[in-house]
Amino acid sequence: MRALVVYESQWGNTERIAKTVADELGRTMSVQVVEAESAPSDVADADLVVVGGPTHGFSMTRPSTREAAVAQHGAPRAPERGIREWIAALPHLDRPVVAATFDTRVDAPRLPGSAAKAARHELRTLGFDVGIKAKTFRVHGYEGPLIDGELGRAVEWARSLVAALPSR
Repeated sequence: MRALVVYESQWGNTERIAKTVADELGRTMSVQVVEAESAPSDVADADLVVVGGPTHGFSMTRPSTREAAVAQHGAPRAPERGIREWIAALPHLDRPVVAATFDTRVDAPRLPGSAAKAARHELRTLGFDVGIKAKTFRVHGYEGPLIDGELGRAVEWARSLVAALPSR
């Protein structure tokens, strides 16, 4: 089985979750983990696609929210392409591929909206099998770090993804 983990990260928190998930998935399948900026547009060979990004402005990032993160909150850089643009460039699938989404969000204040839920919705419209509930991982403030225990939760979530895959 093959998994593709695509992520977007500005401070490294989402990247840490993505790589933790990929490491755990790698125990049972072949895994490619890649930033959205360089992610492939052909995912038809994957058995599982995992997509993660930070929640900005109540949803997936946009170029303006990525730039604001740099200008107003000191993010190291603004990716040119995030998961929103990567998903928008994907073709409609000929066969369903299982997809799971996650996001990172500030722990306090707890604001509405979710990049993971928005990504899940967009993937569904392209023909992905999105029966797996979106997952949120919390960070302290904009820049993090991750809340204690979140990497452990990422491992458990990755195990649940493997368990949810259809048998081959």
